[in-house]
Amino acid sequence: MNIASGSSSVGGSGHAGVNTVRTGKTHTAKHGSGELRNESRVGWAMLAPASLLLLLFVAIPVVLSFVLAFTNSRSVSPVPMRFIGVDNFTRMFSDPTFWAALRNVTIFTVAVVPLQAGLGLLLAVLVNKKVRSSVFFRTVYFLPVVTSMVVVSLLWLFIYQNDGMLNVVIEKITFGHFHGVDWLNNPKTALGAIIFMSIWQAVGNHMLIWLSGLQTVPEELYEASELDGCSPWEQFKNVTWPCLINTRNMILITITIAATSVFTQVNVMTSGGPRDSTTTVVYEAIRSGFQQQETGYASAITLVYFIIIMVITGILRYLTREK
Repeated sequence: MNIASGSSSVGGSGHAGVNTVRTGKTHTAKHGSGELRNESRVGWAMLAPASLLLLLFVAIPVVLSFVLAFTNSRSVSPVPMRFIGVDNFTRMFSDPTFWAALRNVTIFTVAVVPLQAGLGLLLAVLVNKKVRSSVFFRTVYFLPVVTSMVVVSLLWLFIYQNDGMLNVVIEKITFGHFHGVDWLNNPKTALGAIIFMSIWQAVGNHMLIWLSGLQTVPEELYEASELDGCSPWEQFKNVTWPCLINTRNMILITITIAATSVFTQVNVMTSGGPRDSTTTVVYEAIRSGFQQQETGYASAITLVYFIIIMVITGILRYLTREK
């Protein structure tokens, strides 16, 4: 009897232990699922403000722009808004100003992208050297980037004047053989002047991006190339440049998008003139929408601009894909 009762007590304690373990596991599972739910709520709460801003300032404007592009909508007009089909697009493609803006953007992009990227890479290679003055030059090259584009545009507006610093310096250098040019009021020089200023202002930003890419290249590769007797140019061509593939792809896409959306310097320095020689697609859209209050026509321009950007981005992504 004692043995049987002992066995029963042992068995009972064993069942109790199993039940306790199961209860502990259930409690742990419930506690873990509760923590996951709390983390999920916190994540959604942190995501909500950014999602709301994207909805208000990106998604809704894009949808409204697409809808308004097919209407005669105006900002202030007694005429009610109505659907007019593709009339805005017909007007746009028959407007010589739009084609002039598209031509200017193309010229601006073709000039700015290689020059800005190339100069940024050159400066990055120079300041990547471990010398005492490298930090100073990094700061100097980056200063125009942190300066407002409006301020930079006003500064260069004074530099480009007839009696501005640029003409004075060139006249002194040429001993009076060169007479002043009104750079921004001449259709032949206005766009080139804006291109030069834009490259000067933004090259420091891309220098910093190139520099971050250069500092990720392993030193062992340079040491191995030196042992192989490679010259500095061969090191750059066979070691540095292949390691910068991700950096150069990002720089190519960002510079291209920024160049095609040029607006501030044109608005401040030339207002699209003289004779539409510096007008751009974005400037035309903003002028039509805000100055002329033709919201429908401006929406049509922005829709075409959006398609152009998407096509350019797709082409660049295809050309820079990993092969």
